[in-house]
Amino acid sequence: MTTQREVDEAEIRRQVDGIIEGMRAKDLEVLRRLYTTDVVSFDVEPPLQHVGVDAKLKNWAKVFAFFQDVNYEVRDLTFTMGDDVAFGHGFGRLSGTLKNGTATSGMWVRATFCFRKIDGRWLIAHDQVSVPFDMASGKGVTDLEP
Repeated sequence: MTTQREVDEAEIRRQVDGIIEGMRAKDLEVLRRLYTTDVVSFDVEPPLQHVGVDAKLKNWAKVFAFFQDVNYEVRDLTFTMGDDVAFGHGFGRLSGTLKNGTATSGMWVRATFCFRKIDGRWLIAHDQVSVPFDMASGKGVTDLEP
């Protein structure tokens, strides 16, 4: 017998798959449906936070402007779940072909997704992407792999 937790986790994983599909298609409307309207995002691109789904999508639009084609992958995603909130963490990598024709393998980042169950749907209410940094130089370390 399938538990509610298993059903919920499968739904959340489908939402993460939706991020991957939306990224690969460069489809902002697909991505819009995955976030709460008041999402708070701490992304690698300034400013320190992007508040609201429109700000989040503006950030994705900037990314898409650099790429002819986009690939996005998520690895080692695990969840901690409650009845109406869930937290997942893993690694993500954005890669593809830049508008100038240069292929890029991208860099791995640390990713955290926080979901809220609203009207029976799991939506991203917060996400955070980061890279580790070297304490001595203060520079990001972008060549690490999971």
